[in-house]
Amino acid sequence: MGTLTERVVIVGGTSGIGLATAQRLVDGGREVVVTGRNTAKLEKALEQLGKNASGQPVDARDPQALTAFFAGLGPIHHVVVTVTGEPGTKAFAELEAADLREGVEGKLQPHTMTARAALPVLEKGGSITFITAASAGAAMPGTAALAAVNAGIEAMVPVLAVELAPVRVNAVSPGIVDTGWWDFLGEARTETFAQLASGTPAGRVGEPADIASAIGFLIDNTFTTGVVLRVDGGARLASPA
Repeated sequence: MGTLTERVVIVGGTSGIGLATAQRLVDGGREVVVTGRNTAKLEKALEQLGKNASGQPVDARDPQALTAFFAGLGPIHHVVVTVTGEPGTKAFAELEAADLREGVEGKLQPHTMTARAALPVLEKGGSITFITAASAGAAMPGTAALAAVNAGIEAMVPVLAVELAPVRVNAVSPGIVDTGWWDFLGEARTETFAQLASGTPAGRVGEPADIASAIGFLIDNTFTTGVVLRVDGGARLASPA
């Protein structure tokens, strides 16, 4: 179990998976630092998390802001990156350069540069945990840009696990999780979730707490590195229609 002397930074920790992870780690006795771009959401998250949490507004798309943030923290033990880009899917024939750029600037770059900025203050034997998505390798039409971005992050995991050792580097790849990322579906959200859930062995969509539990495992287990942990309710096992 963690202690109050063990510090975890969650970049993108003010809502959804990031906030659920922060809550789990605070409840387990760790000191947690969360970041987010929205000051109001940050303040609300800190009020929920309580005295063992602190936070700063940081734009994870800005490498200089990330460098300055980590430089002012002092020693830390773990970093979790839950930042994601804009939602939505698009047929490949309609894909534009701006769509791909959004994925890179909204997710791939923040994950990569967060890990880079954290290195000077990250304790040996600590860990970095990325959050990717099931779109990497799922062969779902309309998700080419999402798949490329998430697969890019996953491809870094074994490389960094070797290059940065003894720092451990892992990722969690969630399936469909009930977070604000899916708000773009509007009124179709409930029906879409029901359809997606019916095709999985678990029979439901995920909750942020499901992913937080997996992240907690990767932080706690000091014999695990270079792993992309699939937490998708068994969706990858479902037979195609």
